[in-house]
Amino acid sequence: MMLTPRHTWIALVVGVSSLIAGTPARSRTAWRLVWHDEFDGRALDARRWVRETGGDGWGNGELEFYTDRSENAHTSDGSLIMEARRERFGNRDYTSARLKTQGLGAWWYGRIEARIQIPRGQGLWPAFWMLAENCEQVGWPGCGEIDIMENIGREPNRVHGTVHGPGYSGAQGVTSTYQLSAGSFADSFHVYAVEWESDAIRWYVDDTLYRTVTPKDLPGRWVYDHPFFIILNVAVGGYWPGTPDSTTVFPQTMRVDYVRVYERTGG
Repeated sequence: MMLTPRHTWIALVVGVSSLIAGTPARSRTAWRLVWHDEFDGRALDARRWVRETGGDGWGNGELEFYTDRSENAHTSDGSLIMEARRERFGNRDYTSARLKTQGLGAWWYGRIEARIQIPRGQGLWPAFWMLAENCEQVGWPGCGEIDIMENIGREPNRVHGTVHGPGYSGAQGVTSTYQLSAGSFADSFHVYAVEWESDAIRWYVDDTLYRTVTPKDLPGRWVYDHPFFIILNVAVGGYWPGTPDSTTVFPQTMRVDYVRVYERTGG
């Protein structure tokens, strides 16, 4: 995912005081929980998430209109439900949701993770990612972008982790792929995470490390030494995933069990 956010803001980190069950033991010993949303409330928490709206393609040729409606994003049975629909809205033939913590939470290093069951189908493009808070000032990709998880529907058993920065953006982003040996990511929940430090970013699926990037691995500057905010979205169409076809069934749902942010406490 990409694109510079539209609104200026001041980051606010919301503190919490306790660890939550379900985090891998290795991580519990090294990280302290500082922010989370378990989506247990009756409605999406507006103190944590902004509903971003628009149907301009987002620089990627996307086909959806992101709405602020509960039909496209709501909570149910302890999960966030993000739904992509085939319906005319505004100037688009699809609707979906794009949520961000911009203005409400931003972090400088840490372990950022979410437990997600992604949607399926040609033309679907779910993502869990981060964008630098200074993007409006310095522009994209100079601000930096960390894609924790992306999937395109025609690759049901693959997810991608990527960084975009000056000299390595778009199709030239520094990326790696994690592939299941059997089944599809849409079949069940998986935990997607990065551990982001001053000199390294590490990508995990279900606590399995599959890529580490350091400054020397990049063809351009390391631009990951300032606060980033979190984005969750389900795009429909775009240059990378392509257009939905006759095999794509709507509506499609991304379920998010939780999003958690940790800061390092030790080795």
